[in-house]
Parts: sequence; C-alpha cells; structure tokens
Amino acid sequence: MAQQYFIITGALYGMLSVIFGAFGAHALKKIISDSELLKSFETGVKYQMYHAIVLLILGLNNFNNSTIYWCFTIGIFLFSFSIYGLVLSSVKGKKLKFLGPITPLGGLLLIAGWFFILLEVL
Repeated sequence: MAQQYFIITGALYGMLSVIFGAFGAHALKKIISDSELLKSFETGVKYQMYHAIVLLILGLNNFNNSTIYWCFTIGIFLFSFSIYGLVLSSVKGKKLKFLGPITPLGGLLLIAGWFFILLEVL
C-alpha cells in the first residue's frame, strides 16, 4: 500500500471533518435543541479529525501497512458517519436505529488500528 493512500485519505477525512464541524457549529446548532445530540455529532467530528491526522502522520513518515490503513479508513467511516446519520435522522424525527450497532464496530476498528501500530513498533 503506497504512502500516498494514507495522505490522500487523511487529507480527505480531515477536510470533511472541518466541513462537518462547521455544519454542526452553525447550521445544526440552529435546528437542534438537544445538547446531547450536538455533543454526539461533535464526537464524530473529533474522532474523524484525530484519525485523519494519524493517517497523515503515518503517510508522511513513509509508513506502509495496509492493515492499519484499512482499520482507520473503514473505522472512521463506520464510527463517525454512523453518528452523523443517527443525529441527523433524529433531528428529522425518524431515527435510523440500524446505525446504532455500526458505531461500536467502527470504534473497534479504530482500536485495532492503534493496536496494529503498537505491534508494528514493537
């Protein structure tokens, strides 16, 4: 797996987290009265950005491990985007409950990515 994939994916997820963060802070804040929903949305944005930065750092340091790449790439998508879907569907009054179990799967993949980084270093 080429380091460019780490950098491209990290930059894309980083850019999207800024966009989603701005959306949450401005547009969503105006239509959501439930502060817990807003906190959940912010959690998705934060975790997306943290892991986007990790992907960039790994790519810029010529790291080349496809297992870690896929754990983070799929983990970010499942974790953060399922949270976005849950929050936005709740706002519409039609909560997509099937997304609930997807969030922890994404979290497990993010944890696995960190575990594989640890194994790589040890």
